[in-house]
Amino acid sequence: MKKLTPILFVVCSLIFLATACSTSNSHLIETPIPAREDGQTDVVGLTTEPLDTVRVGFIGLGMRGPGAVERFTYIPGTKIVALCDVEPARVEACQEILRRRNLPQAAAYSGSEDAWKALCERDDIDLVYVVTDWKNHAQMGIYAMEHGKHVAIEVPAAMTMDEIWALINTAEKTRKHCMQLENCVYDFFELTTLNMAQKGLFGEVLHVEGSYIHNLEDFWPYYWNNWRMDYNRKHRGDVYPTHGLGPACQLLDIHRGDKMNYLVAMDTKAVNGPAYIERTTGEKVTDFQNGDHTLTLIRTENGKTIHIQHNVMTPRPYSRMYQLTGTDGFANKYPIQQYCLRPSQVSSDEIPNHENLNAHGAVSNEVREALMLKYKHPIHQELEEIAKKVGGHGGMDFIMDYRLVYCLRNGLPLDMDVYDLAEWCCLPELTALSIENNSAPVAIPDFTRGAWNRIQGYRHAFAE
Repeated sequence: MKKLTPILFVVCSLIFLATACSTSNSHLIETPIPAREDGQTDVVGLTTEPLDTVRVGFIGLGMRGPGAVERFTYIPGTKIVALCDVEPARVEACQEILRRRNLPQAAAYSGSEDAWKALCERDDIDLVYVVTDWKNHAQMGIYAMEHGKHVAIEVPAAMTMDEIWALINTAEKTRKHCMQLENCVYDFFELTTLNMAQKGLFGEVLHVEGSYIHNLEDFWPYYWNNWRMDYNRKHRGDVYPTHGLGPACQLLDIHRGDKMNYLVAMDTKAVNGPAYIERTTGEKVTDFQNGDHTLTLIRTENGKTIHIQHNVMTPRPYSRMYQLTGTDGFANKYPIQQYCLRPSQVSSDEIPNHENLNAHGAVSNEVREALMLKYKHPIHQELEEIAKKVGGHGGMDFIMDYRLVYCLRNGLPLDMDVYDLAEWCCLPELTALSIENNSAPVAIPDFTRGAWNRIQGYRHAFAE
């Protein structure tokens, strides 16, 4: 038998290795999936006893907290029991909100970084609403559930895989709701488009996009103790993915018939972050981790794809890049709202200018408005008027809070569960892992640990 030349031997070896890798998942970087403890079960579709009145305590009254307190004063069946912030003046400012609304003063907690624990330990609170900096979200949520409370946590609710698994395990053990306060899934275009997709208007949804593109240069000074810039300085990857990823996952029925399998990510170099620090403090920064622009691609079990971007550094128009590509249609929100449909997808008896519907360009503004009116989501039909009056990002914050209270009062599954929280929050650590390994594919765990396919199709729950 003829011996292989050294070059031929190397080529054959590479072919063997490539073939071996292609028939397994060995090419994926994987993170540990902790085993579920004996007797512990998943909380997919979790329901709890209905609450006649949802008694709530707020932790964190800085940038986002006061608005949440104000919104809750407009929601029937709620009682604001306690307010907590490190700084007493912020608590007093929210007490003033209650006075203006002719509501009783709440119990006050402040002056210590651990004051929030006493709030969680009260026996007259059903829901703890966490609106602090990212670094404290997970520990507060865990502590609240351990003390018998449902918990709603501002985005991102967790920043590491350890925090994510701790929240999941605590929710499963305590059988308490743990919801991330993702408001963008309630936006008027997003929720209308979701309703259209669920009714089959776009055919099979194949690809979705989302982002958080928002130049924060004017906002950096307002983050308490500079926590947000510091986080970007110390961490690589998409550290704020949920506004874009949440609506995308609902369109694809993630852990309700499909699941995210793996991602790849890459970023640009860091330019504007270090420049801002040097310009405002004089410090010359050489260790800034977060790139000016980060992008992530995700593939699902059912062969769908997701594209997510993060950019808080460059002068670009605000965009959540909400986009849907289906076999029979297309939707896009930024920079303008658009729908593109096959003519066969819409009856000419229901929508004007039927001839303008084609697969080559967006429908007219008249047709788009008619579609959005026809397919207005039941949630918006009920809440749009008061939501726009109360406000909060145009009303979607109010709808988010109202739906949370509605589901708790009616004993229904929440619109977002702890596994949504996990899936939308896993990108910070997993994208950094991909980027730091030359954009290698990284496995996205099945956070339900086997229950991702039990429910077929994402739907909002309503009382009969």
